Amino acid sequence: MLGLKLATDPRWVNIVESNIEEILTDHAWCEQKAASNAISLITQNSEKEALVTELLVIAREELEHLQMVHDLIKKKGVQLGRERKDHYVNELFKFMKKDGSRNDALIDRLLFSAMIEARSCERFKVLSENIEDPELAKFYRDLMISEAGHYTTFLNFARKYTEKIDVEKRWKEWIDFETSIISNYGKQETIHG
Repeated sequence: MLGLKLATDPRWVNIVESNIEEILTDHAWCEQKAASNAISLITQNSEKEALVTELLVIAREELEHLQMVHDLIKKKGVQLGRERKDHYVNELFKFMKKDGSRNDALIDRLLFSAMIEARSCERFKVLSENIEDPELAKFYRDLMISEAGHYTTFLNFARKYTEKIDVEKRWKEWIDFETSIISNYGKQETIHG
């Protein structure tokens, strides 16, 4: 369904389990960044009523996820650490086209967002199926479903709002690029790391 070409090695979960505090901190900041991304898209595209309406829902959901992760952090007696850089997302960001029209920029930003949600969804699935902690397994299963919905929302809006860009062709380029970089990740106790 997600179209990703390279799956995360389930052994990544062994790395995650070695430092639950780190994965939860990283995850919390990922949710904050996802909410900020939705709000930024609203700010830049306020004239697109359907997009604004749906992104308000996504922003709220991402903040709820942040709250859920923070609650888990407190329950497990660990600390919410400082914000981490997300090197995976930074590499994806560099792939976004910087030239073209305002519409072209919107479409690429939506595809960028869809890609992050797709990989997050895939990682949450791997966690839900392989982590020893039953509470975390259920938590990541529930979030996987939400991320899948966000992925399809961003992709569908790219299809809806495109003016010149062949979205299917550009999405394939995004998939190919993501495939070329993802093999560098899956070695750290972070959602994308």
